[in-house]
Amino acid sequence: MAGAAVLRSLRILRPRTLATSGRFLDPGECVLFPASCVLYPPWRSSPARSLQVCSALCAGHNKWSKVKYIKGPKDVARCKMFMKFGLLIKVAVKEGGTNPGMNVNLANVLEQCRSKNMPKTSIESAIKTATKPGSQLTYEARGPGGCMLLIEVLTDNRTGTNHEIKRLLSKNGGMISDGVRHNFFRKGVVVVPGQNVSTDRALELAIEAGAEDVQESEDEEEQPILKFICDMVETSKVRASLGKLGLEIASVGLEFVPRISLSLSEDQLEAALMLVEALSDCPDVVQVWDNIQADS
Repeated sequence: MAGAAVLRSLRILRPRTLATSGRFLDPGECVLFPASCVLYPPWRSSPARSLQVCSALCAGHNKWSKVKYIKGPKDVARCKMFMKFGLLIKVAVKEGGTNPGMNVNLANVLEQCRSKNMPKTSIESAIKTATKPGSQLTYEARGPGGCMLLIEVLTDNRTGTNHEIKRLLSKNGGMISDGVRHNFFRKGVVVVPGQNVSTDRALELAIEAGAEDVQESEDEEEQPILKFICDMVETSKVRASLGKLGLEIASVGLEFVPRISLSLSEDQLEAALMLVEALSDCPDVVQVWDNIQADS
């Protein structure tokens, strides 16, 4: 009924309308509209039909899709990175106190945090909460292909964390294995960007700076880096020497370096990476060290 009333109003207001054929309609004539244009009362739903929208109107949606699938994962990784930095700060404070001037490890961790633009409030919060009760543990384990893992943990719930670590290992082809730690050294590591530095030149720099070894690797953004390995007490000296040689220092810290690295097959390597990622995603895990050969 409402549709008929509207049509009558249109005929009264515009008695002479130009039809699609180009002929003016007489006042008494009625135009038959296509089915897709028929007006329906508000209590009835119109028949379903396809809708084509100009691509310009979808620009916002396309932009959000890019944000969702590109920026989203990066933001998640960034949050995880800051969470791990928070754990590193707590571990460093527990080992050497809250004063970076007296705690070299803490000073190095804070420098890494600032280089990754970690919020100042998050850094201060991690330092303050580091004095709360908590257990610092290291799990020794083996993974796919016989690779060795050291899992550093900081937790206020030893029982729960112990259960979760064992569950993740069992689910991903790993197991607790005593004696693994003997295959690792605790060393100082100075990291510099590896672009435009040949292997021979890297070795020369290591000798000049007083480092014991240098390893080629990649950072979290898959950019080449060089890791200069030295005795823990020589870390500051090696860093200063590399700086004088004109190298940009990306980070400095203490790491577990394997005595012997293990080469894995493609399938074993994929399984080992899944295990390491699962362990790293555990909120209580600070870091996971392995003896997997870089060029496996």
